[in-house]
Amino acid sequence: MKIINTSTLFFLILFSTYLSGQENNYTYNLIEAVNFNKTDNYRFVQTQALYNEKWDELPQPNFWRTLMTMEEDSALINVGFNRQIIKKVAVNDWNKKSDIEKNSFRDSVRTFFGYPQGTRIFLTSGKKSFYDFEKVIPTIEKGIDVFQYNNVDPFYAQAILLIESPNKLQKSPVGAYGSFQLMKNVATQMGLTVNNVIDDRKDFDKSAWAAAKLIRTICIPETNRILDEKCIAYEPTDLWYRLLVLHVYHAGAGNVKKVLDVINPEKGNMELITTMWQTEAGGFRNASQNYSQLALASILELNAIIYNKCDFIYSCAEEESMIE
Repeated sequence: MKIINTSTLFFLILFSTYLSGQENNYTYNLIEAVNFNKTDNYRFVQTQALYNEKWDELPQPNFWRTLMTMEEDSALINVGFNRQIIKKVAVNDWNKKSDIEKNSFRDSVRTFFGYPQGTRIFLTSGKKSFYDFEKVIPTIEKGIDVFQYNNVDPFYAQAILLIESPNKLQKSPVGAYGSFQLMKNVATQMGLTVNNVIDDRKDFDKSAWAAAKLIRTICIPETNRILDEKCIAYEPTDLWYRLLVLHVYHAGAGNVKKVLDVINPEKGNMELITTMWQTEAGGFRNASQNYSQLALASILELNAIIYNKCDFIYSCAEEESMIE
């Protein structure tokens, strides 16, 4: 008798359940990069709205894009609330300064630009070694497949993979782990096994399945509830809406609700997201504000890589329309 290991059996059951009669609505979002990097073809989620709506012109994602191409020995001195770049410095040179010298420089920045005394001036080091998108690219298509099988917008799979662990599998300081950086309690709630012997979060397919389930059953419904309570209209494919769902994935619905209660928006749009970048409430603070900024920056970087390293690109929906 042939024995099937438990991991394979787990996914045979789950995939067969969803593939039978399950129709996804997201093929129109996909593009295929042909002969990427002179090796393979890969599918990605197209994100034309970034350019149509001018998200690519915002200073915050462009700040992070700059850091994603900088080595760790360099850093940008920047203004926290709008990510205005003041100066590029060598980390070693900055560390040689005394606290008095550092604070004096920060004060001079506030004075020169007319910022209030409490304005935070950050030193943010380069992130090139972390955001190694070449390594994560082969996994994006796998994530897209799992999310499609779950009838979840694969935009979320692509964005999360680009943000969370693009260079290697690692555990965050707060205990999140795996390609989708799931906390232990969330992973077990979504059906994964996490104990002293087994940690399903390191299995890409299981982690992707759990992340898709989390977004489908919690993040999207909670986002909708928050917006419905404020009588804000939305479309699931609106980019601002997708970014809001990502904030719920990262910070939790409770913290997102708190920050929206402070903002008290009247409609959903780019302004809602950019105002979140400058508003704190509950546990929604600097790291939470950065999350959708990093998503935008990562996708813009991915698009640049795709268009520079493949022979040509076509829409997967157009390909399907030619098949009778």
